[in-house]
Amino acid sequence: MTDENRVILKRINDYAEQVMGDIDPQKVPVSAQIEKLKPILQEIADEKKMALEDIFILYMDIQSEASCATQQKLSEELQDLNDGNGMPILIR
Repeated sequence: MTDENRVILKRINDYAEQVMGDIDPQKVPVSAQIEKLKPILQEIADEKKMALEDIFILYMDIQSEASCATQQKLSEELQDLNDGNGMPILIR
């Protein structure tokens, strides 16, 4: 992920925390969640001279990339807890 994409992702995620902090993503339709993000997406689109739809697609791509990286890191950390054959290390 590029530094520019990290900045975009952080801006959108920070904004999302402010406007959707108490929203249950399991109960609120995705369309309503996207509508809440529209102001920050439009702001970034205007700054980058890009279409709103292109910024939304970029956001979905970099959010997926970040999620995969987080999952990979967790997987590696869990592997470190094992002794190499899938069995947990016992601490005595």
